[in-house]
Amino acid sequence: MGALDGIRVVDASRILGGPFCGQVLGDHGADVLKIEPPQGDDTRGWGPPFDARGVASYYHGLNRNKRLLTLDLASDAGRDRLLALLADADVLVENFKTGTLERWGLAPDALAQRFPRLVHCRVSGFGADGPLGGLPGYDAALQAMGGIMSVNGEAGGEALRVGLPVVDLVTGLNAALGVMLALHERARSGRGQFIESALYDNALTLLHPHAANWFMDGDTPGRSGNAHPNI
Repeated sequence: MGALDGIRVVDASRILGGPFCGQVLGDHGADVLKIEPPQGDDTRGWGPPFDARGVASYYHGLNRNKRLLTLDLASDAGRDRLLALLADADVLVENFKTGTLERWGLAPDALAQRFPRLVHCRVSGFGADGPLGGLPGYDAALQAMGGIMSVNGEAGGEALRVGLPVVDLVTGLNAALGVMLALHERARSGRGQFIESALYDNALTLLHPHAANWFMDGDTPGRSGNAHPNI
């Protein structure tokens, strides 16, 4: 049994950041129920390669140790089924575009009032407020906006995307960390929390030591190839 044995997670997220969070929780023993729309998670088709059933390796790399349920959450029946599942759940993970759950009557405040012990984890692009609030986010765009591309590549060369979805992955890891902290707090207070792990925030956290250098000397960091920027 893993450390999270007995914790029930409803993973209503798709693509990468949210599913990776759910997978981390499942890897450590949580009972994770992944909810997919009738057409399935988009990443089922992100191949090749594909397995014998036609499901891409990309999907398998983010959704192991999960059970599967297909629900149409855009329908009243689908949302009623979700609410029934949440009555027995410890954690909800979702990454719907900001405003979607609110439009369905499932805003964080409403869920917290109905399920006070629920830990509600949202993965988003930019959070709900501020000048970029509510916008969708994608790893490549956030690598550019967060400054990661500007320090990646050969000195004097073009900015480059990191060859893996590093922003999405770190966002999922920090979401899982937030869930763990909230579960720890719930053991003391008896109440759940709403957690939001935003791609933009996580992209900025990855800028060490470039950001620390800039705050100290004000010099704009650049690309240094395989060389370390400090040592």
